[in-house]
Amino acid sequence: MSAEMDRLVAEFDKFQAKIKQAETQFAQVGEMQQELSDLEAEATSPDRAITVVAGPSGSIKDIRLTADALRLAPQQLASTILQTLHRAVAESARRQAGIVDAHVGEAFGIDVSEQVLEAQAEALGTTSEELSAQLPPEPANAEFDHNDVLRREAAEAAAPPPAPPARPRARRPDPDPDDDGYFQDQNLFGRGDQR
Repeated sequence: MSAEMDRLVAEFDKFQAKIKQAETQFAQVGEMQQELSDLEAEATSPDRAITVVAGPSGSIKDIRLTADALRLAPQQLASTILQTLHRAVAESARRQAGIVDAHVGEAFGIDVSEQVLEAQAEALGTTSEELSAQLPPEPANAEFDHNDVLRREAAEAAAPPPAPPARPRARRPDPDPDDDGYFQDQNLFGRGDQR
């Protein structure tokens, strides 16, 4: 009976250890939620004319167009915006999965990043390996530095906005030599005809 009791105690200790691990993971849920709400993924079109910033759950936080983008034909502009938007949203989903994996993936034995990559590959009609090969490499330091973003935003805000392009002055048409001035003083709405 002592061996059976030892086995039960050992199992209970394992169970307790798993509970403590889960408690530690759940204690980090607030931190995970904050990271998810701060998440931003940026994608830029190949010609660098369009940039889309996606947030959590595929929300679009910003779309920036350069002057070159505004010179595109309407259909080409729409197509490029849509392609860039899809890339930003896909990157956002992959980053969300990475955050979830980092906080609770191990505790539950799941790999959300792999599941997202497989779903995206299936939607694109490719394999997750091919899709992984096409993705840009992750930065060496995956930690997000809020101070760096704030410094960049402050520098952008401090820079004076570019001057608007000069508009040509409207020229008044030359008076028509055949105009007898008949309609010049008449009220077109029929009130108080002055002739």
